[in-house]
Amino acid sequence: MKLLLDTHLLIWGVVSTRTLSVATKEMLTAPENELYFSVVSIWEVAIKRALGKDPTMVDPSLLRSVLLRSRYLEVPILSSHALATMTLPPLHGDPFDRMLVAQASVEGMILLTSDARLSEYLGPVRLV
Repeated sequence: MKLLLDTHLLIWGVVSTRTLSVATKEMLTAPENELYFSVVSIWEVAIKRALGKDPTMVDPSLLRSVLLRSRYLEVPILSSHALATMTLPPLHGDPFDRMLVAQASVEGMILLTSDARLSEYLGPVRLV
């Protein structure tokens, strides 16, 4: 299974500032699952850190480095992803999260999230 993690899950998984559930840890360590992170998440972290919105925010360069050293594969932003956001219902206003939903949909992945609002999208989103 191809799993795309939302930004919070990536940070919690790498920095361990929040305990992931046993079921989530099992999904992330199962050898048959492919783990992905989006450029969108690195961009979101970089913007929030640069704006000083969250002084405890992990360094985006370090986050990317750790993810690449682990089994995570990077998903670029493609025009097909941008176009797919047009078909999403207006359930969530965050453009970063909407792009993650679109990427998961276009790329045949499951987006793992801890955001209940984001999990309201039908299709490739799973609340963990």
